[in-house]
Amino acid sequence: MLNLTHIASFVMLQQTGSFTEAAARLGIGQSTVTQHIQRLEKSLGRQLVFRDTHQVRLTAEGEALLGHARGMLDLNGKVTALFGENRLRGRLRLGVSEDVVASRLTAILADFIRLYPLVDLEMTVALSAVLNQMQEAGDLDLVLAKRHIGETHGRLLYREPLVWLALDPDLLMSRGNALPLIAFPPPSITRRIAQEALDAARMPWRIVCTCGSLSGLTAAARAGMGFLVQPRSMAPTDLREVSADRLPPLADVEFVLVQRRGADAALVDALSNLIVAKIAPHHA
Repeated sequence: MLNLTHIASFVMLQQTGSFTEAAARLGIGQSTVTQHIQRLEKSLGRQLVFRDTHQVRLTAEGEALLGHARGMLDLNGKVTALFGENRLRGRLRLGVSEDVVASRLTAILADFIRLYPLVDLEMTVALSAVLNQMQEAGDLDLVLAKRHIGETHGRLLYREPLVWLALDPDLLMSRGNALPLIAFPPPSITRRIAQEALDAARMPWRIVCTCGSLSGLTAAARAGMGFLVQPRSMAPTDLREVSADRLPPLADVEFVLVQRRGADAALVDALSNLIVAKIAPHHA
């Protein structure tokens, strides 16, 4: 009989492509993940994973197992919810800021759906300020977004510096005209911080790209259109961080969870606890 713990490690390894990252997301040691994969391969009598110094990928047998493995975890979650002590059900409306979606949210949502299959989860992606307005109107139960330093609303997850990013900072700076900015539309927090920093330093600027999607902003930055401001941990790897002596310093931002007053506390706590467990340790 296959061990569901080994199956869970196998699925997480496929999702992350890394033994180290799979172990971090599961909250276990890297050697334990390795043992789970080895025992699963021994149980099935097949090699499931190719390993080398550059990447981890599934064999043909591993690919064949993957769909069944996900189904087993899904079914286990549903049975646990149906007959276990935790029978959470209902509707939970989650709001997430655009830049957070591109980081660790996928694994969190997958875990929540697996653990609480009777909960109808609805997600809205928008700017932090827009999400706050929607929550005040009663349209969202839980919001994961940014706030300015000094603001007090929400439960603090972590604080992070903003950085200037560009494909070729030297080329952009050499043009000598108004600094080209790539930014979310108002009322974006990162846009406002960037503009205030430039104004305080009396540096002229102009908006060359406005987009509500981080993928759109990143595409413009990769094309060399201008400078993009993002939290350091979310910076695309192919963009260069501009040194602190070339552009004015940017204020930090804080990432917070905000619960709507009157929302179902059990549902909100279940998702909040997952978010805290998965996100906060990476910024401790």
